[in-house]
Amino acid sequence: MEAVLKCPCDEQHPQQAKDFHGNLEQNSKLSAGVKKDIEKLYEAVPQLVNVFKIKEKIGEGTFSSVYLATAQLQTGYEEKMALKHLIPTSHPLRIAAELQCLTVAGGQDNVMGVKYCFRKNDHVVIVMPYLEHESFLDILNSLSFEEVREYMFNLFKALRRIHHFGIVHRDVKPSNFLYNRQLKKYALVDFGLAQGTPDTKIELLKAAHSEDQQGSCLQTNPIVTLGNGVSVSVTAPKQIAQQSASKAADRRSSSLSKVQMKQGRGGKEDSVHHSVQRSVFGERNFNVYSSTYQENSSTKLIKQSKVIDVSSRKLVTKKKIISTKTVSSGAARKAVSACPLNLPCDCYATDRVCSVCLSRRQQVAPRAGTPGFRAPEVLTKCPTQTTAIDMWSAGIIFLSLLSGRYPFFKASDDLTALAQIMTVRGSRETIQAARTFGKSVVCTQVVPTQNLRTLCEKLRGTNSSCKGFQGEGPSRSENNTALSVASDKPCAPETLGKQIQHLQSFQEGDGALETKATDMKGWDQVPDEAYDLLDKLLDLNPATRITAKEALLHPFFKDIRL
Repeated sequence: MEAVLKCPCDEQHPQQAKDFHGNLEQNSKLSAGVKKDIEKLYEAVPQLVNVFKIKEKIGEGTFSSVYLATAQLQTGYEEKMALKHLIPTSHPLRIAAELQCLTVAGGQDNVMGVKYCFRKNDHVVIVMPYLEHESFLDILNSLSFEEVREYMFNLFKALRRIHHFGIVHRDVKPSNFLYNRQLKKYALVDFGLAQGTPDTKIELLKAAHSEDQQGSCLQTNPIVTLGNGVSVSVTAPKQIAQQSASKAADRRSSSLSKVQMKQGRGGKEDSVHHSVQRSVFGERNFNVYSSTYQENSSTKLIKQSKVIDVSSRKLVTKKKIISTKTVSSGAARKAVSACPLNLPCDCYATDRVCSVCLSRRQQVAPRAGTPGFRAPEVLTKCPTQTTAIDMWSAGIIFLSLLSGRYPFFKASDDLTALAQIMTVRGSRETIQAARTFGKSVVCTQVVPTQNLRTLCEKLRGTNSSCKGFQGEGPSRSENNTALSVASDKPCAPETLGKQIQHLQSFQEGDGALETKATDMKGWDQVPDEAYDLLDKLLDLNPATRITAKEALLHPFFKDIRL
């Protein structure tokens, strides 16, 4: 039995009703769910009925849905449009800020513009030009090196444009940079998470940023294990000095009560999966277990990943043991615990949270963005974030293009993501960079920096040294060993090579992709300038990270620069 779609304007506006039903009849191939969504959109914003014929739903996110529609022009030509329907609960200020970004900065230099905007009560539809585009994952391994160079050049043009207006996109990723391979057209889209710099020319972004700061409150100073006895902790330098100085005094005090808290996260991340491609640091199907709660024992959280044979082309992920605790800098806030401010703290670098720390104010910092593309200053809750976070995300895209792996990073939480970045960029470098923006990263062991060319060539299979990897890596049982939790008892040190064992096992156990000489498409002649640019994009220090304007002037683009 078929459901009958009824337009609420059938009796009052017969012509609109005729157009409404005519549009739906043309979409007979659509699923019942999509038809229902289109019906609801027509009902919510009836002005659309006379202007657009909605063909299909082409995208859906947390805050909006996107539809492909055609508009009948006066010339008789039908033009394709993208209709972005924002969820009714979106903050009006956020909607207005997104529209201002599109109208002021959009329409040129590969930044998506806006054609029209429709509003009915709390429903808003933004109409933009439609750019037919390919899926990044579908074309990743078929792109020539020259196409990659053109792709990055046009991405930097778009970023230069929005950064000129003081817009921080915050969500730069392949799915937000549309690419038509045949027409060589590009478009940076989705300014729903955009924020403004202090000198932004988008006035509404200043107000939206103030709203975000009032509504966000994030925890700081968790500890995460990196593997083979390596653990990472992030805190503010002032806390380190205070906690270290007071540790001995607090041991003598038996009156201070200690609170033990279990905390963990095992949520799934919104990430594209593919039958062939998967992240270099893959984490999937997490099951969270906690150990028996006993007096004087640490509360442990074990994240256990699903172990699958390498032959199935899924990465074997080690078990992760994560211990977190909440501390923060600043003055004390009102809390249930009535601890005086001058009481010492003894829970630093442990898996306990004392009442002194619970009485302190939590730190506020922007965190919006997509996992795997967040910059180190975002992961460490740095309150001051600039356009440099977009350049880091562009660097991750470039890393995926050069290595042929997407997504490259995939972590279950921010500190695991930081640990994965350390595995590529080095622990000492991360610690040194964190100091520059007021954070202290504690790592129990030294993790060396990876050579970016060697890493990318091995993963793509264009390095002669990658042949014959089979059997040279560590055993599967060794890959599957649980990581040791950070505790008072230090773990036995391992060799530096084994500190990046999960990355090496991916390169070795899976083998690099064999590429015939006739199909190299320029990948056998990648210049040093490419990896120099990648290194500057993945600069851990946001203050010295390359800007979009500087990137366009980089020698890597000397042949295609206008």
